[in-house]
Amino acid sequence: VRLQLDMEKLKLNPSNITLNNKTRIYELDIPIIGLTGGIATGKSTVSNILNDLGASIIDADRLIKYIYNQQDTLDFTKLNSPNSIIKDKINFKVLREEFFSNPDLKLKIETFLYNKLPSAFKYHLDKLEDPSYVIYDVPLLFEKKLEQLLDSTILVYAPLETQLNRLIKRDKCSNKVAGKILESQDSIESKRDKAKFIIDNSKDITNLHNEIQVLRGKLFNW
Repeated sequence: VRLQLDMEKLKLNPSNITLNNKTRIYELDIPIIGLTGGIATGKSTVSNILNDLGASIIDADRLIKYIYNQQDTLDFTKLNSPNSIIKDKINFKVLREEFFSNPDLKLKIETFLYNKLPSAFKYHLDKLEDPSYVIYDVPLLFEKKLEQLLDSTILVYAPLETQLNRLIKRDKCSNKVAGKILESQDSIESKRDKAKFIIDNSKDITNLHNEIQVLRGKLFNW
């Protein structure tokens, strides 16, 4: 319980507040710390632990799901990908296949979603209890070059070989398929070079909790 209260009450160290509402993503008034990682590095696990400790978290994947539940998104999808609509609902398997096989459709969908992200973010921000900061969980943070719009960044790190083994075990896929998935993303080492803070998740859960405690000391004033 004490850890949760600490996370809720702690203020960011001023050295981690680098932007203002003119330069920050969505022109927000409070600092935003980006949390990211490569596939199978354990980013979602870290995000869940931070959330359990009382940190103010907004998950980009949940924002996308929220947008897809809106009527105008269904209308947009009907118009641009009618084959993916089954019984007046989006079949995401079909939509995903068309998305990756049709560059024009991919661009249209991405543009539509990104245009709606600011309002979705602010809607979920309003649901938080007057936070003094937000940790923004974004899978493609560096791929989308969002680091320039965030006060600081955290990378959940595991070396490539660990990613590969975890991905094969998790998704029950072949070594070849797992390798292609990893090749489609920016390398974990390139992300490590760009991030301000690193959480090493290459070992066990006890070590991960220790890494998060170390991060807490770097992020906040005590």
